[in-house]
Amino acid sequence: MIRFLGPIGVLGVLAIAIVFASLNGSQRVTLDLGLFVLHGVPVTLVAFGGLFAGMFVMLVTGIRSDLKVRQILRQRLAEEDREERELRDETQRDLFDPAPPTPALPESSTEEPGGPMA
Repeated sequence: MIRFLGPIGVLGVLAIAIVFASLNGSQRVTLDLGLFVLHGVPVTLVAFGGLFAGMFVMLVTGIRSDLKVRQILRQRLAEEDREERELRDETQRDLFDPAPPTPALPESSTEEPGGPMA
């Protein structure tokens, strides 16, 4: 059930976006961006533009944070590996004996199969 929670959430957001766009498709607003003013911009464009801008900002900040966490984990893993290499248990034994040596194959003769010829 938990694995269906993500797709259900995405479908829910998509359904809300479709309903919002269909109910407000004809609405127009004036958008003041500080440097310039846009008149008659569809409200759905403003809403979805804000949504995508927010997603982009979260992506950029998330990448920075993710790289920091990955660096910390890499350092911890290297430290643990170094500690494990330094720590040796001299009382440790192998569970099984090493593989027995394989018997030597009989040497092949250089004579012809038919025997020596006189």
